[in-house]
Amino acid sequence: MQAISVNSKTDGYDAVMRTGRPITKEATSLGQRISTARRDAGLTQQQLADKLGTTQRVITYWEREAVGLKAEQLTSLADALGISLDKLMGKPQPKARGTGPAGRAKQIFDRVAALPRVQQHSVLDTIEALMAGQAALKSKAS
Repeated sequence: MQAISVNSKTDGYDAVMRTGRPITKEATSLGQRISTARRDAGLTQQQLADKLGTTQRVITYWEREAVGLKAEQLTSLADALGISLDKLMGKPQPKARGTGPAGRAKQIFDRVAALPRVQQHSVLDTIEALMAGQAALKSKAS
């Protein structure tokens, strides 16, 4: 019987390896904005393609190649991603004015706002459940 040696350092695959083909070239600036907005919205390329009525290969192409999208395509893309057309096109966004010093809750919610939408909804559902529990305890005490 022959022994098989497994060397984990030379094994090309592991649990944290990204799926799909490796990236062979850098994305364009528009492609980077599309990719970032898609991830921020918590969407896969396939989910975005389904929303737009196209294929995943088209989304990959838009994210990787220098493309000239039509105005209707850009508008639909911005709507599907839940962002403004100005943000999609890279126009500098005005800074939001703060209302004063940031409290701990505001700092936490600012960090939650930076999460993908799916994770935001999960956090908000948990907070709403806790608030409902507090309201129920408060009403029992009264």
